[in-house]
Amino acid sequence: MMFIRKPKATACRLAVAAFVSLFAGLVHAASFTFTAIPDQDESRLTERFGKVAGYLSEQLGVEVTYIPVKSYPAAVTAFRNNQVQLAWFGGLSGVQARKLVPGSEAIAQGAEDTAFKSYVIAHVSTGLSASGGFPEGIAGKSFTFGSKGSTSGRLMPEYYIRSHFNKSPEQIFSRVGFSGDHSRTIALVQAGTYEVGVVNYSVWDDELKQGLVDPAKVRVLWTTPEYPDYQWSIRGDVDATYGQGFKAKVRKALLEMSAPELLQAFPRSAFVPASNSDYAPIESTAVSIGLMDAP
Repeated sequence: MMFIRKPKATACRLAVAAFVSLFAGLVHAASFTFTAIPDQDESRLTERFGKVAGYLSEQLGVEVTYIPVKSYPAAVTAFRNNQVQLAWFGGLSGVQARKLVPGSEAIAQGAEDTAFKSYVIAHVSTGLSASGGFPEGIAGKSFTFGSKGSTSGRLMPEYYIRSHFNKSPEQIFSRVGFSGDHSRTIALVQAGTYEVGVVNYSVWDDELKQGLVDPAKVRVLWTTPEYPDYQWSIRGDVDATYGQGFKAKVRKALLEMSAPELLQAFPRSAFVPASNSDYAPIESTAVSIGLMDAP
């Protein structure tokens, strides 16, 4: 009778362990992902953030991938489900996401995000023009916000509008819409689809420079008071997944990002340190107008 010699159990275990270790290393190297709230046209964001992914890959020593999402809630969900470990959030979406993932942190913000602002814009057919104070004449007009989850395109402007009129937007305007992103808000007001809207000042300034805004059709009426906005948030479990000190490496890479072509993806002049406490005013404002539950 012929006997087939079985491999030694120890050798088998070592071989399996080596394979598992190698496979885990490959997955690890390819699994660090980030996303960004879709505040502008998706094709432009994908092109811009692809360059950021390349930079982070070089700095972190792992493959980094940018994953586009279709909406602000989708960005929050991807962060909660660990489909992304890092995200460029707005103030409100960042607060919402961090509350869903224990230990997650805001680690960097744009230099401009410490004092962000929104523009109330109007089609020229309204006859409204810029003034030093709140634009009273917007009452009764059709009005569009950006995304329902946007800090600069919904949360803070709605807070100032409610505070001024002591009414809800639906009670103030003839029609209220949500465009989905700042670029579309500008396009809708410029086309006269909505008479008035509110937009992230940074997107407005950027699109004005690119010639995408026609000052003969749409103009800025008012600038809101300043507030904290966009930030990079990272999941609290990245050190456990990628190794001790990985979060600090990500923070360092973001704070040292200085190439103009990378910063233009946001667009920001530089990144500065951020913490969760910086966004306490955003959370309290969201609670005050019913967009978040009280802690």
